[in-house]
Amino acid sequence: MQPTVIDLTVASRNPACDNRSVLYHDYPGQHCSIAASLEVVGERWSLLIIRDILRGRRRFDQMQESLGIARNVLTKRLNRLIEADIVERRRYQTGPDRYEYFLTEKGLDLWPVLMAYLGWGDKYCEPETGPPRLIVHKECGGTVNDRRICQKCGRELEVRDAESIPGPA
Repeated sequence: MQPTVIDLTVASRNPACDNRSVLYHDYPGQHCSIAASLEVVGERWSLLIIRDILRGRRRFDQMQESLGIARNVLTKRLNRLIEADIVERRRYQTGPDRYEYFLTEKGLDLWPVLMAYLGWGDKYCEPETGPPRLIVHKECGGTVNDRRICQKCGRELEVRDAESIPGPA
């Protein structure tokens, strides 16, 4: 006979989750900021959605086409990011209602995380032809490294100081 355990994880409170066949999205016993962050943005599509919004793909159909993600999955992920106050939805059309998605300040604060992933991916995952995208300083045109430093002028940049352009690949 096994002892009764009260499981208060997010997945256990979701009636759609069956603990025999579902991977939990939380990390019981992990009192850690990394685990807590993964709980919010660690799902497979979340950072790619945030990346697309940063690159100006703010409409549902644009994101769906860019990512090749199922519409129901994109809807769920966007709703989760809205609930977490990372993304906000703004109506741009009525009859039928259509929305654009924008990053909140909390969402914009994820830019350093995306830059770290980009730098790591460029170093270890990209072909020898170079990265598919470059991040450049809007003011001087210099490339921005994974530490968010402009390689031309030496300034440490914030998200609003930079933009993504096609790379050499």
